Amino acid sequence: MAAGGRRRRRAWAVFAATAALGLTVTQAQAASGGGNDPFGVRTLRQQALLHQQKGLSAFAEDPGEEDEDESGNIAEQADQYAEARTSPGIVAPGAYGAAYAELSDLPHTGGSWRDLTKLPYDSDDPRYRDINSNSSGGAGRVTGRVTGLAADSHGYVYAGSANGGVFRSRSGGGHWTNISDRLPALSTGDLQLDGRGRLWYATGEANTSATSFLGTGVYVLADPRKGSFGRHDRVGGDELESTSINALRFAGSKVWAATTRGVWSHSTKSLKGAWKLEFAPNPDYLPGGPKDDDPDAAYKNITSDIAIDPKNPGKVVLAVGWRGGDTYNGFYAKGAGGWARLSGLGDLPSNSEDVGNVTFARSADGSRYYAIDQSPEMTAENPDSGLEGIFVSKSGSPTGPWTRIADYAQLRDSGSALTGAGYQPGIQAWYNQFLTVDPKNPDHVYAGLEEVFETKDGGTHWTTPGPYWNFGFPCWSIDPSKQSGDCPATTHPDQHAVTIGSNGGKPYVIVGDDGGTYRRPVSGAANAEGHATDWRPLNDGTMDALQYYSVGVGADPAGRGLAITGGLQDNGQSMLRPGDRVMGSNFGGDGGDSLADPANGCNIAQEYVYLAVSVTNNCAVNDGSWVTDPSKATSWSVAPPDSATGEARFIAPLNADIKNKNTWVAGGRHVWINSHGYAIRSGGEWFGAYDLGEGHTATAVASSGGKVYAAWCGPCNNQGFTRGIAVGNADGTGWHQLTLPVDGTVPNRYLSGFAIDPDDSGHVLLAVNGFSRKWTEGPGAGVGHLFETKNGGVSWKDVSGNLPDVPANSVALLKGGTVAVGTDLGVLVRSSSRSGWKAAGDNLPTTAVLQLRTGPDGRLYAATHGRGIWAIDARKLR
Repeated sequence: MAAGGRRRRRAWAVFAATAALGLTVTQAQAASGGGNDPFGVRTLRQQALLHQQKGLSAFAEDPGEEDEDESGNIAEQADQYAEARTSPGIVAPGAYGAAYAELSDLPHTGGSWRDLTKLPYDSDDPRYRDINSNSSGGAGRVTGRVTGLAADSHGYVYAGSANGGVFRSRSGGGHWTNISDRLPALSTGDLQLDGRGRLWYATGEANTSATSFLGTGVYVLADPRKGSFGRHDRVGGDELESTSINALRFAGSKVWAATTRGVWSHSTKSLKGAWKLEFAPNPDYLPGGPKDDDPDAAYKNITSDIAIDPKNPGKVVLAVGWRGGDTYNGFYAKGAGGWARLSGLGDLPSNSEDVGNVTFARSADGSRYYAIDQSPEMTAENPDSGLEGIFVSKSGSPTGPWTRIADYAQLRDSGSALTGAGYQPGIQAWYNQFLTVDPKNPDHVYAGLEEVFETKDGGTHWTTPGPYWNFGFPCWSIDPSKQSGDCPATTHPDQHAVTIGSNGGKPYVIVGDDGGTYRRPVSGAANAEGHATDWRPLNDGTMDALQYYSVGVGADPAGRGLAITGGLQDNGQSMLRPGDRVMGSNFGGDGGDSLADPANGCNIAQEYVYLAVSVTNNCAVNDGSWVTDPSKATSWSVAPPDSATGEARFIAPLNADIKNKNTWVAGGRHVWINSHGYAIRSGGEWFGAYDLGEGHTATAVASSGGKVYAAWCGPCNNQGFTRGIAVGNADGTGWHQLTLPVDGTVPNRYLSGFAIDPDDSGHVLLAVNGFSRKWTEGPGAGVGHLFETKNGGVSWKDVSGNLPDVPANSVALLKGGTVAVGTDLGVLVRSSSRSGWKAAGDNLPTTAVLQLRTGPDGRLYAATHGRGIWAIDARKLR
């Protein structure tokens, strides 16, 4: 294993020692007088290793290899989400479009979905300042990740969310309306307004993170102030389907697209006709090429950005390369002999080891070009940062000469919150980047990494107007009467998009990050530390782009109705109790799988990542007094041992027995059983029921009456993908691996969910992710997404029927025998009396449904990864 992997395991060993005693790292420090950090499991120490894991590669050469220079390991966990949809091969163009067409042809059941989380979500809610919360960090109201932004000079703002589509505001941000729900893909790569005022929407988020979805191409809206996107607005054909688009750039009558399958172009005058492939460094690996079945095919033609000389539109520079490093990485320009690698650019590196994820920006007057460059070599070897630097070309030409104007140390010392070893500015430069120039001042630049940076003198001096959070600054306080003590509000961490617009002649900058959108005047106010005092969150609840992994529902202890909770990408755990007008966050960080006691919704088990499970019995209500008295903490870390060894997936499965809420099953390399329910207080109380085997990690677990099913993969990527199912009893007896031959009986794809018949534990439904053989080019991809066994897994039958060929994430068995399947394009149901599938109800956006759970009220709850939590009366689905 590469050095990055070993660092993770050593650091986790420290965490394990305290977790085994039922304390978080922070509790242990406070108890010994060692400090009063407020972050719980999200201490910066944990951040340093867990966020770094987002950049470790699952597409490594050999998981047992000890090559210190094996740069492929640096994306290990980031791609686990994509693995579920692509392994054992790659997805051919047309897959999502075909699935959407199939789904559109299905009839609908009765009933209408209700969006439960379309209301403000306060990450600093003063009710929930418990040990595992980020409340008081200063980010305020949040929503899901925003990866594209565009704004005009009349107050119109367009925000593209990671998997919730495009939202429009007529008031400079806020009061959002979705304008893309009729499209088959709601994942945003880029948003741009062209010179004619048209809005270009590039689908397919291209930051290669753990939760990025592929897209279906580029769409253009002629009048974005009034209209909404439709399928007829697509530019060209299906050439850019099943890919991701990092950037759109315009020059003359041509638009350029930087994609994960090379660089493409299209006319901006006529939107018909095919896209033209301008450059692919390794064309043999493209779909239809002789090497398109190679395990690394998806990583051989990645382009991050395009720079066009404002004085000569024919001079184009391409930033090409996989963030983890490859021999083709570099900058390319077109000469008489075709596209060729550039060198001699000045301070901007041209060697493949130091060219990774790149973002360009040019000044309005054409006098400056700026660039951010992430170094694959630094990412692999520097424990503090992967940032090569920020650069400027004062000639205005993308060919330079370029001068470095910032490195990570300079940014660290500019007011950053990230000053500790192991997590400094640019540690996630492969994931976090934006860059823009003030239209009225070519020396005034905003740069986004984990934080928001600003220079007003062309890079001589930098400040941090949007620090990561306010923890650690002298002005910070956990006082519930204040948002963040005496510190000004800041932005959410992890920056992705930026735009400059205006309204009534007043210019503003808007940033998009893992918490949504934030606005301030272009030349705003700041305190003595350089931290802005005028950020305004634009996340008023009307843009429900929240990215849920899970949902839990239970009766509110006050007897007023139901408490609804769920784990979110980088937005912790949301808590919605009856009467709430604003949701609160009672756990911080990445919220993974979660459980809620049906009889008491304030009994909650929440996974951070890698099975770092915490439990609370009062919804984690706390005023922060645990900082000085650890005994007042109302949450306990109860992580199973696989969390300490790193032998669990980034979002690992956690479930409760359907007949005994106090029997829990968790899956890493091992199948872990907790028989204490919500009374568990330490990780040592888990019982290891079964070892799935070295290199195997659980993808789904389920239990009924003590009979347990655990699906696994390993390897989980294209390089030798295998999957399996183990069955046994919660007491550790009777365990065995099922025989799942690669013959189509159960496809050799990611096994994502179980539903057990409560009347017969041998009757089980299995959801299978990814696309079928028609679209997935890999061994044993097979056909089908839903399989059934009536004999405990001895034999299986494909019961997919006319289920659209789309990744299936979750399956639920409802009363009366109705089956519900959560897919990447919504929820489909089939009643016991019918053989055909229907779309479940009306009003649910076409987005990924990662988990389905039934509540004690008889409703079906859907955790969508991009549009919040929705519910429907399950009786209407028969």
